[in-house]
Amino acid sequence: MQALTVLRKLRLGLASLALGVLIGTPAPGQAPSSPPSAPAPAANAPAESRPVSLSEETKRLRAKLDGIKVQLEQLEATLARPDLRDSDLQRVRQDTDPIIDQTRTLIDDLEPRLAAARVRLEQLGPKPKEGEPEESPDVQRDRAEREAAVAEIGETQRLARALLVQAEQIVTQASDRRRAAFARALFERSSSLVSLDLWSAVLRSLPRDMAAVELLLASWGETFERNATAGALGVLAFSIGVAIALYVGRRHLAPRLVTRDPDATPPRPRRLFAALAVFVLGAAPAAAGSYLVYVVFDAIDLAPVRIERVMGAALGGLAFVAFCKALADAILAPGKSGWRLVPLGDAPASRTAAAVVVIASVIAIGKTLETLNQVIAAGFAITVATRGIFALLAALVLAELLRRFATAASVEEECFGPYVPSDSEVRGPIRMMGWMAVAAIVASVLAGYIALASFLVDQLVWICIVLALLLLAIVLVDELIAHSLRAPTRVATLLQANTGLRRRSLEQIGVLVSGVARVVLITTALMLVLAPWGVDSLDVMSSIRAAFFGFKVGDVTVSLSTLIVALLIFVIGFAVTRIVQRWLDTTFLPATDLDAGLRNSIRTAFGYLGFFVAGALAFSYLGLSLDKIAIVAGALSVGIGFGLQSIVNNFVSGLILLWERPIRVGDLVVVGDGEGHVRKISVRATEIETFDRSTIIVPNSNLVSGVVKNRVRVDRTGRVVLSVNVLRNQDPARAAEILTACASAHPDVLKEPPPRVVFKKIGDTFLEFELIAYVADVNVQQTVLSDLNFAVFKELNGAGVIPPMGPPSLVVQGLTPVESALSQIAEAIAGAQRSERASAPGGSETKPEPAGSRSTRLKASAGN
Repeated sequence: MQALTVLRKLRLGLASLALGVLIGTPAPGQAPSSPPSAPAPAANAPAESRPVSLSEETKRLRAKLDGIKVQLEQLEATLARPDLRDSDLQRVRQDTDPIIDQTRTLIDDLEPRLAAARVRLEQLGPKPKEGEPEESPDVQRDRAEREAAVAEIGETQRLARALLVQAEQIVTQASDRRRAAFARALFERSSSLVSLDLWSAVLRSLPRDMAAVELLLASWGETFERNATAGALGVLAFSIGVAIALYVGRRHLAPRLVTRDPDATPPRPRRLFAALAVFVLGAAPAAAGSYLVYVVFDAIDLAPVRIERVMGAALGGLAFVAFCKALADAILAPGKSGWRLVPLGDAPASRTAAAVVVIASVIAIGKTLETLNQVIAAGFAITVATRGIFALLAALVLAELLRRFATAASVEEECFGPYVPSDSEVRGPIRMMGWMAVAAIVASVLAGYIALASFLVDQLVWICIVLALLLLAIVLVDELIAHSLRAPTRVATLLQANTGLRRRSLEQIGVLVSGVARVVLITTALMLVLAPWGVDSLDVMSSIRAAFFGFKVGDVTVSLSTLIVALLIFVIGFAVTRIVQRWLDTTFLPATDLDAGLRNSIRTAFGYLGFFVAGALAFSYLGLSLDKIAIVAGALSVGIGFGLQSIVNNFVSGLILLWERPIRVGDLVVVGDGEGHVRKISVRATEIETFDRSTIIVPNSNLVSGVVKNRVRVDRTGRVVLSVNVLRNQDPARAAEILTACASAHPDVLKEPPPRVVFKKIGDTFLEFELIAYVADVNVQQTVLSDLNFAVFKELNGAGVIPPMGPPSLVVQGLTPVESALSQIAEAIAGAQRSERASAPGGSETKPEPAGSRSTRLKASAGN
């Protein structure tokens, strides 16, 4: 207590001394005339009064953050300029992205350090409350150091987070300004193509533009005369000759190197590689020739820079036309339907290939004239008219192609029933989208949005090129990856021999790899399509990175990578559980004296335990504690207990069916009075298809709690039972031999176990046998039974074991009393008739009728 009292006095003295220094008054116990000075710290003073310096690591991080802050301030100053072009804004974005990555990495590195510092601080417990005994000086000093460490790391992390927000705001501002500038330039309205004012302005500026062209040609002539030498002209002539040879020779080179017989229908791999060869041999020589001429023309300096720009546009247009023609020939294969990569008829394919070349030529000429207008600084009216005319020409060519694709009205009238388009024709949705594009281009030209119309034409062609290349890439990936692993190829055989994988596993790997490759190709194509619309690839990549590495929604961090790692943890834990279960089942438990039922219970219990442990580890990695899961489960149990018993029962039963798999899709089961194949197992009910093609919907709870007969639970082997009766006077051994021979001769009857005959019963007039045979698949059970019935009847009938049937007869017994009564009635009637004739006048007496005939007549009368 005395130490605590001294400590309090010392603390009060230090506080009064500091206050005296601040207000310029002497502290207690100090002369007023002496200058204020800081007292020397006492030996037992608490650590809270000592200044805490930053660690070297924190100083290094703070220095790095200061450098990042300076860079961000410079980028903000650049972004504040109103005259920035699109390239300048893109450069700002590119300079900011590395800063964002660096800052995010620094924040992530500080996170475990901050968590460890907080854990160390929490080990000291909470501070004593007022009235409680104070901590010892050692604990106070330790607590101060740990609090300082937490504050130091936390402040550094907060500074980094503030800089990260600042960098993200710079990126957002740059992207918004780029999109705004793009939209402003795209929707800038000029004169309509049918406007008289536009053409009047064209006529007024045409003389000046023609004079500018003449000056350009004159400048070219002067440069040519000044720099033309024999060597330069020879090199230029040689390059032009090589380019012409490449352009002309490519038409004859591809047919000689790649033979595509119009009447042949080759396999898919050959079609694909032939298409790739046609594309490369058609596009590469043209591009090489144009590039060679441009490089030589630029090197020998025979023309001014402005002429070189026009020359480059013209040579690029020629290469573009050759590229489009080669791509169309490779995919559409006009006149060679067997080599076509898309389901299209000969006529539509030829028309499409021709239209592609025409549209590419129109665009190439238009781009060359636009470059010429830029070089000569042509008037605005000339520029607008040029772009509008060529955009309208491209739209008209596309409209003519779509018109030819349309089905004639007479053909449609001859169709009965709903119209089903053929695979050889262009589908309706594609034609509809084409007409919508034509309408948008024409409307933009007529409304005066020439920039929008030209942009739509360019993007339409660009999208078609990207889709065509995507088709080639997808087909190539499927052929090189999926088909190589799916078919019995050399690659699949080599992998199967070296890795020990089954053929089915290789097929699944091929399908998975092919699917991933398709996703990558489609994503790349989508980025290429969206790039001209102001969507930068950096925006897409940042969105993908945010989705993969995490983004915050309130206080929850959603991260695809975290989900994937948690799933991997669960899969690894489940795999380890299965391995241990197999070890218990095959090695450890058989060596014990436990019975089979207890061994199965131990194995099953360990499986459930491993499953829950793997799930708990996965949830803990996701940051979900077990108490939160318990709270959610408790809340759900209340609702389940009130109104969702049946639904949850079926749901849990479905999970049990999917987990334990007592029945599987394709199994032949008997449930109650229904028998059929399981077609679908969902979380609520199971669909069973009967033999009459009806579908039975069975709740999953019935399958779990009821009795289900699964004919193929262990294997698909089925048993065929045929009952046969033969006459008693026949040899039973001979009959058994005939039955066994009929079963053994059937190709679907298994040889092991062999068919056998059971002598079941000795009847009064027959002997009863039962033929038992086994088949490999229960699906052929009824077919085999029918075939055996035919074969057994034929063999037994031919051997005389079953006697031939005589003419049909009907024997009715028990009619003797009826016959006796009818005879007595007939005799009485005959006696009465004789008496009447005797008493008749004339006394004539009729000869009596024989008794047999009279009886027969009476019987006939009675029968009638």
